[in-house]
Amino acid sequence: MTDLTHFNTVKEFSLQGCIPSNQGTWLGRAWLPADISPLGIAGPVVITVRQDDVIALCDHYLTISDVLADSNAVQTIKQTQGSLICSLTELLENSLFYQRESQLSDQSKPVLLAPNDVQSIKACGVTFAASMLERMIEERALGDPAKAEAIRAMVHQTVGDDIGSIVPGSEQAMALKQQLIDQGMWSQYLEVGIGPDVEVFTKGQPMSAIACGQELGVLATSQWNNPEPEIALLINAQGNCIGAALANDVNLRDYEGRSALLLGKAKDQNGSSPIGPLFRLFDGDFTLEDAMNAEITLTITGEDGFVNQGANIMSQISRTPEDIIKQVCNRSHQYPDGITMMLGTMFAPTDDRHETGMGFTHELGDRVEISTPKLGKLVNWVNHCHQIPSWQYGITELMNFVCQVKVAQANAN
Repeated sequence: MTDLTHFNTVKEFSLQGCIPSNQGTWLGRAWLPADISPLGIAGPVVITVRQDDVIALCDHYLTISDVLADSNAVQTIKQTQGSLICSLTELLENSLFYQRESQLSDQSKPVLLAPNDVQSIKACGVTFAASMLERMIEERALGDPAKAEAIRAMVHQTVGDDIGSIVPGSEQAMALKQQLIDQGMWSQYLEVGIGPDVEVFTKGQPMSAIACGQELGVLATSQWNNPEPEIALLINAQGNCIGAALANDVNLRDYEGRSALLLGKAKDQNGSSPIGPLFRLFDGDFTLEDAMNAEITLTITGEDGFVNQGANIMSQISRTPEDIIKQVCNRSHQYPDGITMMLGTMFAPTDDRHETGMGFTHELGDRVEISTPKLGKLVNWVNHCHQIPSWQYGITELMNFVCQVKVAQANAN
C-alpha cells in the first residue's frame, strides 16, 4: 500500500485559503461527531461559511435536497443565525487526507465532505472543440499513448482549428459532418461535439463524490489517465441552477480509448469524482454568467518534480448550460433530488512526462489543484482506487441518520 504522507507533494501543504470566505453565499457539508453536532448525533450536516466561521444549517436543512426544494434558499442561508461549529481554519486543517480517519464513523473532529449528497452526479463530454479533438485522438490511438502525437497532428490538419466556432446542431455543423464522412474522418465524438445531442453520462453515484483534501483514485491497471478541471452546477428538480463548484472529471484515457463502451469504467471508480470545496450559490454578487466566464486553472505537481499547468476557459464552451440542462432534465427524464452537473473541459494535459511522444499520465502522489478566484481551490492527491479509503457511507446510512434526527426532534417536542 502506497502511503503518500511523506511525499514532498504532501508535506507542509496547507488547504488554508481554498475557500474565499470573505465573499459569497456558500453551501456545503461537513461530518460532525456527536459531541460537536448541534443535533447530538454523528453525521453529515449542511453548512455555510461566513468569514472564518463554519455554521451548521441543520435548523433548516438536513440534506442538500432540502436546500434545493427551498425556493428561498439563498435568503434563508444568508439570514439564518445557525450554529457555530468551528473555524474554517480548523475544518480545512482537519480535512487533509492524512488527518482523517479511514471511516467517517471514527471521526473525532469535524471534516469537510463533498458539497453534494443524493443528487445524481452527471458529467458532459465533448462540450469544447479542444476536448472533442482529444477524444478523437484517443479513439484512433486505441488507448495507446505512443500513437497519440502523430494522430493529433493528423486530426488537427484534417478537422481544422476553427471548429470551435461552429454551433452544434446547426446547418453549418451538419454540412461539416457530411464533409468529414466523405473524407472518412467521421467519429462518434464529432457526433456529440457538433451534432444536436450533448454527451451526458453518469460520472458517479449519489453520495460517492470526494471532498477537497482527500486522495482521488485511478485504477492501478490504467497507464494513461488525467485530471479534467471543470465547473459543476448544482441544479434543482425544476432544472434551475442555484450554484456552482469546482470539479475534477478524473479520466482513464486508455480505457475509453480502447472502446467507448468502457466509458463507465473509465469514469466511475472509487475516488474518481472530486467536487468542492463548497458550492457558491447564485445571488446578487455571483451569477451563472460569472461561472460561465471563469478561467479554471489546473496545476499538477508530481513527486518526480514534474509540474504542468493549463486552463479551462469556460467562455469557449460550445453549448450553453441552459441547452445542456434542457436536454438532461425535462418531461422525459426527471431528477427529484436534483443534479450535480460537470460541464466539461477544453484542457487536458498532454505534455510529455516521461518518454518523448508518450504524453501525460498521472503518477502516485501527484497533487492536483483546480482553482478560480470566485470558487476557490479544489485540491486532491492521486493514489490507486484500491489504496484509498473505501466508500461506505451511502444513501441507506444517510436515511438512517435523517430518521434518527427526526425521532430525536419528535421526542424533544
